[in-house]
Formats: sequence, structure tokens, C-alpha cells
Amino acid sequence: MAGSESGEVESRLARIRIVLINTTHPGNIGATARAMKVMGLSSLHLVTPKIYPSAEATAMASGADDVLQHAVVHESLDSALAGCPLVLGTSARLRSLPMPMIDARRAANQALAESETHEVAVLFGRERYGLVNEEMQRCQFLVNIPSNPDYSSLNLAQAVQIIAYELRVAAQGFADISVQPPDWEPVDDQQMEGLFEHLERTLLDLRFLNPKQPKRLMMRLRRLFNRARPDQNEINILRGILKASQDAANKESGAK
Repeated sequence: MAGSESGEVESRLARIRIVLINTTHPGNIGATARAMKVMGLSSLHLVTPKIYPSAEATAMASGADDVLQHAVVHESLDSALAGCPLVLGTSARLRSLPMPMIDARRAANQALAESETHEVAVLFGRERYGLVNEEMQRCQFLVNIPSNPDYSSLNLAQAVQIIAYELRVAAQGFADISVQPPDWEPVDDQQMEGLFEHLERTLLDLRFLNPKQPKRLMMRLRRLFNRARPDQNEINILRGILKASQDAANKESGAK
């Protein structure tokens, strides 16, 4: 009975990928694999790790070799987030523009609810300075882990362990989590990036966006649409509007 229950928990966690970006110390990769296996997580993705594979990573995995063996190494964040409509980033707030921030428990509940229908990614940044602004802007939510303000330094693998624990607790109590309606399926990261690129080109064509300072406005628009989390039909509508706007702007420009 206990084994069956454990299998159900692992099955619920299978669609949640832990993504480490540009990890410097291979030991942290191994310690992350150990933290994941202890809590039943198995999907590890590495974006441009400085050193990997590594004997140090294997040693620190301490029996979680299978998690390391199945780890997927990516050359870009785009590749690591492919197929993930929900991206959670473990980082502090953006200094220049506040982002939606939730605690680890709520993040775990959200991840488990959505993993019933699609892949979910949890991003962890570099050991020294975490996620950069551009990476945080790929996230629907940033996850906060409260710590002692007098000593807030948290090791990468320790941060993974905290999130992994909350994910397991959420998986064990999944019956109490509300699931989104079946007719809503948010698009993945690649579709959102396509929308943002199209939106920026259109705003430039309309001369609404200052080409010398596009970032501030685009950051706010990213926050808006990441919060809205459109589905495929909504993306099609939005991009159709953008194309019609571009066509009208080009026609007007040609008439002149």
C-alpha cells in the first residue's frame, strides 16, 4: 500500500522539471540530484553548466546517479523551457520592475495542479547571483524562500531541497488542490516568446515603441501577458490583431 502511494506521488511529480542555469560547481549538480531523488523528483535539466559530467557531481549525488544519468543538458534556456506553459523562477524581485511573487508552498500547489496537464519548469540561477533580469522575465511567478535577513545566503542545492520538499507535500495532498478548467491550456514558453517578438516588431512599425529604449515598455507588457497566460486561441487572436495592425501601418506608409 505504501509503495503504491509513493508511486502515485512520483507520477504526479514526473512532469515537473528542475532547471539549473549555468551552474559553476559540479558538486551542486550532484547535491541537487540527491535532493530531488529524496523527494521523488526525477527530471533534471542543465543549461550550459560550466563543468559536466563530473566525478564530483557523481560523488555528491550519493546514490542518485540515475537522476544524473537522465539529466538533459541544454545549450539555451529556450530549449530547457520548451513545452512548459508554467515557469517558476526562484529569485529575488526585479529591481527595475516588480514581478508576481509567491511563496514556496503556493508555488508547489500551483505546479502540481498544472502538472496534471502539462510540463512545469522551476528555474534556479547561478550560485553567485541567481537569475538575470531576462531570465526572470521568462517566468510567470518568482518564488520566494524567506530567510534570515542577517544571513540570507542559501546554497543552490539547499534551495532545491526546500522546493522539492514543498512539491512532495503538495503531491501527497493533491486531492485538496483545485485544478484549472479543462478548456484552458496555456501556451508554452516558445509560443509566448513568439508573441513578445511579434508584439515588439508591431509596436516599432506603429512607432509606438521607442527603438532607442524598448526594454522598459516590453518588460511591462511581458509582465501583463505572463500574468494573463493566454491559451492557443487567445494567442491566435492576439497575433492576428498584431498582423492586421502591421498591414494597416505598412499600407498607410506606402500610400504616403
